[in-house]
Amino acid sequence: MHETGIEGYYTLKDGKKLRFGYTTGTCAAAAAKAAALMLATGQEVETVDIMTPKGIALNLEILEAKRDENSAVCAVKKFSGDDPDVTNGVLVYARAELKKEPGIEIDGGEGVGRVTKPGLKQNIGEAAINPVPMQMIRQEAERVAEDYGVTAGMKIVISIPAGVELAKRTFNPRLGIVGGISVLGTSGIVEPMSEAALVESIGLELRQKYALGCRRVIIAPGNYGTDFIRSLCYMEESELVKCSNYIGQTIDMAVETGFKELFFVSHIGKFIKVAGGIMNTHSKEADSRAELMAACALRAGCTAETALKILDCLTTDEMLKTLQEAGKLRETMAIAGERIDYYLNYRAKGQITIGALVFSNEQGILCTTGPAQAWLDELKEQTK
Repeated sequence: MHETGIEGYYTLKDGKKLRFGYTTGTCAAAAAKAAALMLATGQEVETVDIMTPKGIALNLEILEAKRDENSAVCAVKKFSGDDPDVTNGVLVYARAELKKEPGIEIDGGEGVGRVTKPGLKQNIGEAAINPVPMQMIRQEAERVAEDYGVTAGMKIVISIPAGVELAKRTFNPRLGIVGGISVLGTSGIVEPMSEAALVESIGLELRQKYALGCRRVIIAPGNYGTDFIRSLCYMEESELVKCSNYIGQTIDMAVETGFKELFFVSHIGKFIKVAGGIMNTHSKEADSRAELMAACALRAGCTAETALKILDCLTTDEMLKTLQEAGKLRETMAIAGERIDYYLNYRAKGQITIGALVFSNEQGILCTTGPAQAWLDELKEQTK
């Protein structure tokens, strides 16, 4: 059996080894590299090496390779490890063909969704290939062209035929992505997630930090939050705890462990839900971002017309832009901050001091609650 290099990577949860996998984005990049190699060399490719953004090197098997004079097609089978993922086992195809125009062009084919509404990371009409996979595909094709002296341009088309049916089991239709699934991945690697095991691992991290003398803990739902706070002040990754979507359970465990202070740093996309008392922010539990943002906007004095525009937005970034255009961004975020503060403290029942810093990548800090601003100033001073 072919070894890909992922075999040695796993996480321990509930005493069980859960295997890592690799994303559709990694499969697309590997298939694109193989197709480009076949086009450049005229030889069949059986495996390709690819380095993922996470730093894990993979050697992936190439399936269904075909070539003619001006094009080549290759496929890579998706492996999700022990993560419950609807795309596990699907074939991700890449077709590479030469073109007269210089440069690398990337598009989606059968089973890759196409964007039909504004507010997503892609423009209307573009294939639903997220930025990191897009960059991975482009880099692999460019390296092949450079290494083998290919002077013509190249077009790469990513297809996932099974994606047509699989898309019906995702949120894509609701988001205005039609015809297939999205090509996803930020690290190139799939890390398995068991809800009970993940919550327990958060509790374990909290207990470890408390045992080391920590009495204030900084919590972020994911990489956006940790990256943002580290952009403001010096902080080791080990000083942060990621809570994923489990806001309420993290508060409960922090209280139970004995922490005195809890400092949340979150993107508005997660914490606007907290403004409605939602303590598990996973989309399968609740997705009322637009409704809650519109309610905060009305409380802040926005017109009904602005609220209706917010309700039609697909992303929180688009909502913030709408508020900015209405001249009510600051006031609305202040209202949202008040509601977030209320529900965080309602969950904690006065047993721990909680502050939250809420941000967006484009707007920066949107609001702070409780002592969060003072804590941030303190961390900045320590950085100096």
